[in-house]
Amino acid sequence: MDTAYLAEWANLLLRWLHVIAGMAWIGASFYFMGLDQSLKAPKDGDPLVRGEQWAVHGGGFYQKKKFIAGPGFLPEPLHWSKWEAYWTWISGFSLFVLMYYGQASTYLIDPDVADLAPWEAIGISLALLVVAWVAYDLICRTPLGDDGIAMAIIGMAALTLAAWLCTQLFSGRGAYLQVGAMIGTIMAANVLMIIIPGQKKMVAAVVANGPIDPRWGGWGKQRSIHNNYMTLPVIFIMLSPHYPMFWQHEQAWLLLVAMALAGALVRQFFNLKHRGIAAYDFWLLGAAVVVLVAVFIAPPKRAVVAAEAVPFAEVRTIMEARCVECHAPRPSNTAFAVAPKGVVLHTPNQIRRQAQSWSAQVRTEAMPPNNSTGLTESERARLLAWVAAGARLD
Repeated sequence: MDTAYLAEWANLLLRWLHVIAGMAWIGASFYFMGLDQSLKAPKDGDPLVRGEQWAVHGGGFYQKKKFIAGPGFLPEPLHWSKWEAYWTWISGFSLFVLMYYGQASTYLIDPDVADLAPWEAIGISLALLVVAWVAYDLICRTPLGDDGIAMAIIGMAALTLAAWLCTQLFSGRGAYLQVGAMIGTIMAANVLMIIIPGQKKMVAAVVANGPIDPRWGGWGKQRSIHNNYMTLPVIFIMLSPHYPMFWQHEQAWLLLVAMALAGALVRQFFNLKHRGIAAYDFWLLGAAVVVLVAVFIAPPKRAVVAAEAVPFAEVRTIMEARCVECHAPRPSNTAFAVAPKGVVLHTPNQIRRQAQSWSAQVRTEAMPPNNSTGLTESERARLLAWVAAGARLD
């Protein structure tokens, strides 16, 4: 079996694992954040219980309690929420290495942005992951870490800087995934370096029948809240490779920041809703940002060449020269074992049948990646004119 074929399988399995683990982690974040915001004072006045919630689900009733300083004994078994986070990062970073480091010249580097060697791009990428975590962690250890408004402002400013910097270093698609990897690394490191160690100290104190330092839980809650607000932005970034209208845009960094802001605003709406506060203004602001982005990136109309000036024979010639090395049953481009996204363009009927799909990629200049095959502006116009005229084969 050749390397490209094995890489396709690795891509599939890692992506599958990443989605499953991510669903579990983000679902747990949503659940516990909602639970924590919904707790009410215990009706029996138990001084050890900070709050409780009754719920009905799955054909039964549940009573959930949160203890301020531990229940006074160590429950067995004690459930921990950590492996969801670890496997989300492990699978995501492995996928990032497979695609963006293993095929850096195709996905991570754009010579028109920065003419980097693969080892330079990979080194910069790794350094940015470390810098992102260290800078964030240091800020959180100052009084600013407990100031929600201050952290929101700092977070958006840092995201803006990261998005702009990455779009000056990497391809548009690579820049988006780099920012996503930085956010994901911060989130996973919060669990590994802060939340779980604090919880281990709490458990050890319960076993030793000693006092629980409230800072241990406070640090964990601080980072859990931060992670919760990062979830929707990072999900958008996970989906972004499928939508070149964002990362191919001249203002790609600004679009990333805007969509992240929209996600954070929507998350704020839900967090307040769990506390019984119907703050629909946050939801509306998030929706308004998305609408503004949609209007801002709406593609301009291209001048269409007369249909009779673009016979199919010319379209096929362009396809064979610029597209078929990747989009064939057995691509000649060794980076692919099969055609990307299953789009094959080596026969007339396939070219016509998938015309609306590939024309969107041609219009946004997402394909070929980084224009690796040298598709000219004139050729793009000819292809789009043929599609606009009905994609006829005669």
